[in-house]
Amino acid sequence: MSQNQPLENFKNIQLLQKDAIDLLKILISIPSFSKEEDKTAAQIINFLTARTIKVVQTKNNVWATNLHFDPSKPSILLNSHHDTVKPNKGYARDPFSPIEQEGKLYGLGSNDAGGCLVSLIATFLYFYTATNLPYNIVLVASAEEEISGSEGIELVLKQLPAFDFGLVGEPTKMEMAIAERGLLVLDVIATGTSGHAAREEGENALYKILPDLAWFQNYQFDKVSPLLGKVKMSVTVIETDNKHHNVVPAHCKLVVDVRVNELYSLEEIVAIVQEHVKSSVTPRSVRLRATSISVDHPLVKSGIAVGKNYFGSATSSDKALMPFPSLKMGPGDSARSHTADEFIFINEIEEGIVTYIQLLEKMFNHE
Repeated sequence: MSQNQPLENFKNIQLLQKDAIDLLKILISIPSFSKEEDKTAAQIINFLTARTIKVVQTKNNVWATNLHFDPSKPSILLNSHHDTVKPNKGYARDPFSPIEQEGKLYGLGSNDAGGCLVSLIATFLYFYTATNLPYNIVLVASAEEEISGSEGIELVLKQLPAFDFGLVGEPTKMEMAIAERGLLVLDVIATGTSGHAAREEGENALYKILPDLAWFQNYQFDKVSPLLGKVKMSVTVIETDNKHHNVVPAHCKLVVDVRVNELYSLEEIVAIVQEHVKSSVTPRSVRLRATSISVDHPLVKSGIAVGKNYFGSATSSDKALMPFPSLKMGPGDSARSHTADEFIFINEIEEGIVTYIQLLEKMFNHE
């Protein structure tokens, strides 16, 4: 679809597919590390405004609503991100050269999550002019997803209408991630008394923390999710407050990585840990919550109707920051994310656009 082409051509899926792939190639060519997404934000704005769509920018987030937005109707969020991690040192190709070869499009961010983003943009365009939708549709191309930053989707949601539910674009092979693990990082500190090791002075904080270390290794939470399995705790760092061989440490710290299933809130996990260990326990954040959407939700039922399976995802996304049900689903493969010579298959994008449209049409037709 060329710039300024008539709006009725938004219904031409082949043109939408071509435009989406062309846009992705441009986005790949522009570095867009987290907090440095201003140039890809500008490109997305140019793409949408050239199609006579009114766009709003909040920091490096870009958003737009369907043409016939009606405040009296419920709203759906279509969201994916345009920031990337820094390129893996193993790249043999230029990460910013969008090379198409043997049905693959190579480049940093092609799979995570550029293919999802441009597929959702194409889907938004397809429904943009519809006059009889049961829902409003709001598109958000968000920033800072890779670092779970405070100036990404969390910021822009404050300016948007309330959402009934969302569709989050992340590479899932177009299968439906209906649940997603939450992340909790704990600082656990034992306090003793410093002293000289030769004179057996002090109270060794390293020894004091050993029972807590063993508890983290052995404890099993009761609730096991059929989608996400058990809560998993891993002690990843242990350190004391001195570097001298002859000083008894007064403080010893553990860092604990906790991957939480959807059956627990982060506050519940913190309370259970504090109940069982003697050391002080401080969560770094309770933002990245485990989430789930019911298999009986109309969006999930529509996905099942078009032949899609559902699963629980071990990886986190902006879905964790959404205070409403959301489905994570998109073209590409999570296993390719953050790898050297990242790529996405062209036909994954083409099929992703078709599937997104089918999913929403089926749900709209059953409203």
